[in-house]
Amino acid sequence: MKYFIVAGEASGDLHASSLMLALKERDGEADFRFFGGDLMQRVGGRLVKHYREMAYMGVVPVLMHARTILRNMRICREAIRDFRPDVVILVDYPGFNLKIARYVKMKLDLPVYYYISPKIWAWKTYRIRSLRRHVDRMFCIFPFEQAFFQTLNYPVDYVGNPSVDAVAACREQAGPGDSFFRTNGLTEQPLLALLAGSRRQEIGKNLPLMLAVTSSFPDCQCVIAGAPGLEQRDYEPYMGGKTVPIVFGQTYALLEHSHAALVTSGTATLEAALFRIPQVVCYYFWGGKAVNFIFRHFFHAPYISLVNLIAGREIVRELFGALFTRERIHEELQRILYDAACRDRMLKGYDEVIRLLGQPGASQRAAGLIVESLQALAVSAGY
Repeated sequence: MKYFIVAGEASGDLHASSLMLALKERDGEADFRFFGGDLMQRVGGRLVKHYREMAYMGVVPVLMHARTILRNMRICREAIRDFRPDVVILVDYPGFNLKIARYVKMKLDLPVYYYISPKIWAWKTYRIRSLRRHVDRMFCIFPFEQAFFQTLNYPVDYVGNPSVDAVAACREQAGPGDSFFRTNGLTEQPLLALLAGSRRQEIGKNLPLMLAVTSSFPDCQCVIAGAPGLEQRDYEPYMGGKTVPIVFGQTYALLEHSHAALVTSGTATLEAALFRIPQVVCYYFWGGKAVNFIFRHFFHAPYISLVNLIAGREIVRELFGALFTRERIHEELQRILYDAACRDRMLKGYDEVIRLLGQPGASQRAAGLIVESLQALAVSAGY
């Protein structure tokens, strides 16, 4: 069968590549075309557009690159039309993908499946109308999403979480810890991982304050997790002349060997929890106190980190908006580094999250449901 997949970010590239591998196991004739990244390209098929040319975040960057975004959308629509796949699989990235879903259903009348649903449980609940009209089947990766969508009378499948799969695979393949330290020229001091985001805009806002805080902890060595698609030179303007190691393509290895972490919101918070690394979630938002007010009164989700959302309670501290200050980050980092009771409480909370997520196999379960569904459609159509 022919699959067209659209992933617009680094995390989407990771999870889509795992899904593609699982689809190939079940469908020996799987033919892929995709918007994605290097990991998807390694699996095979034709890369139409790399996510590096798509990942714009925030109102101003989106407006500044509106022409590029519209051109990418046109390229995507034309590529799907020319390929005429058996299914279009959308991976997160809702601002772009929901528009593609509408086109595919209204103009091409092809099956549209969504893997890693839009986070309408946080905000923009109105997007459920678009999902009902244009998405035939939804595969969710967070256990609370199934109950949420049930309240909206929209059935979904919870398949497990692909980060569980990725972390489990990493641990199976992990080499000795000293090789990671030796390869990257690190000392034996405890590692403090800095995960400042996956986009230049995020890194520029988060990394300088992270580095300012960690300078007060000389007994730890800081290591920055380099984002996919970026290079050393992308980080240098925000490092204030400091010499801090940056490791690329080794984020999981870094977490595996870290003592604590400062993490922006997103998938990285969950990955740190799966590696059982105590963390502080810290994320810059323009607006200070106004951001916290808007979040409390206009967002449906009570937390910004996946760890807390999955647990349904606060396990890790979230410092954003007016709380994103040097003093508060320093205080929380000190607690997770040196307060044994605090570390123990957080690790027990992580164990609860890991239990709720379930066993590895999300990609295989999603691929199985996709292939079975497409085969059923083919039978009903008389193919």
